[in-house]
Amino acid sequence: MIERWTAVRASEDEFRLAEGPVWDGPRERLLWVEIEAGAVHTGRLAGGVVERTGTQVFDRTVGAVAVTRTGGLLVAGTETLLEVAADGRVTPGPRILPAGSGRRLNDGKCDPEGNFVVGTMQLSEKPGTDEEYFRVTPRGEVTVLDSGLGLANGMAWRDGLFYSIDTTPGEVYVWDPGKRVLLRDDWDPDGMCLDSDGNLWIAVYGSGEVRRFSPAGELTGVLEVADDEVTCPAFAGPDLRTLVVTTRRHLFTADVGATGVPSSIWG
Repeated sequence: MIERWTAVRASEDEFRLAEGPVWDGPRERLLWVEIEAGAVHTGRLAGGVVERTGTQVFDRTVGAVAVTRTGGLLVAGTETLLEVAADGRVTPGPRILPAGSGRRLNDGKCDPEGNFVVGTMQLSEKPGTDEEYFRVTPRGEVTVLDSGLGLANGMAWRDGLFYSIDTTPGEVYVWDPGKRVLLRDDWDPDGMCLDSDGNLWIAVYGSGEVRRFSPAGELTGVLEVADDEVTCPAFAGPDLRTLVVTTRRHLFTADVGATGVPSSIWG
């Protein structure tokens, strides 16, 4: 049986490609990026409503944000990472992509060991198979985790497993430890997260849905979102029981009867 829920609009703000919500538990704040505006937003979550409390704008696109142990941020800029201190000071981080490559950094998260994993995508609409996932250690060491992709997108980890998405062929992979296809369909999977039961929650761009899949890849639930261009889900709130969903233009929230897992932090 497939369960169904409906998300509600969580903010009156409108964005230019909102993505990558992250719950910073120690500071009880929500973070998300606005890619085309080059912005990282912070907000307060209360009763399913998100009140924006701050914005920091950069001179480039911003694909993802992660939190450091001291409350600072690690930001995926167009081609390089940026380290932002708690007082807002910005320090250049490692370069990931060559200058002028025609590509940009996309979705990114910290793995359980405190490394930052980030995917890439083309700046143009031209299809290709040159995209990669990179892993960056806190010491600034950069290695290629996966390559030959069309659009390296969402990722998640649980119990030694790594899940990743290549949007272009519509594939979701699980690494245990080798890479295999868990899901393949005629769809555009974007961002994803996991709940405490190991279910995958995947934003399907162009569908107005976040779909829940069991660890075995069975569709078990659908969250309907009143915006077709759904980009990424994340569990948030002190109890990690509110699913926050970004779309290209808006923020939504929902109670789907599940609990998330804490976000890993940089370093």
